[in-house]
Amino acid sequence: RESQSAHVQVTAKLDKPLNNFTVCLKSYTDLSRPYSLFSYATRKQSNEILLFKPKPGQYEFSVGNQFLSFKVPETLGEAEHVCVSWESSTGIVRFWFNGKPWPRKGLQKGYTVGVPASIMLGQDQDSFGGGFDAKQSFVGEISSVYMWDMEISITEVVSALYDTPGQTPLFGWNNFPYKIVGEVYLK
Repeated sequence: RESQSAHVQVTAKLDKPLNNFTVCLKSYTDLSRPYSLFSYATRKQSNEILLFKPKPGQYEFSVGNQFLSFKVPETLGEAEHVCVSWESSTGIVRFWFNGKPWPRKGLQKGYTVGVPASIMLGQDQDSFGGGFDAKQSFVGEISSVYMWDMEISITEVVSALYDTPGQTPLFGWNNFPYKIVGEVYLK
């Protein structure tokens, strides 16, 4: 339920700054208000990486507090699988919705995503490890969460959709290091 504290903290330790990455996850909810799915914060930047859904039919993606929007079909009563990748050298962002690629966009060319990181599912960090707003909390189901330190192919996106990735992720659903905080249920 809506909460100012409940979330899943990803406890994977990332040692090196990221010049490339891909994040994939599946979500299932009936929310129509804004909510956060994936939040990666550093002490210098709360929106180092953020995957946010401001309303049905739209995703926002942030690198270094710079945002892009992707319009998607509005679904009701269906799970949504998204993958988003970013490459520093070109600034190219690739976005896939339910296994289908969307037009590429540019963001933060030459930027480096910092470490150490506080990574959370279901809350938007407005400060390192906290600063939550209950009105941006996720209520529903999140699964199939993966993060790589590289861009992945469309074949890998489809593999992630079915929880059978070929490329070894930094962390993934089958070896997911996490800590539950507050009222979160694992099934």
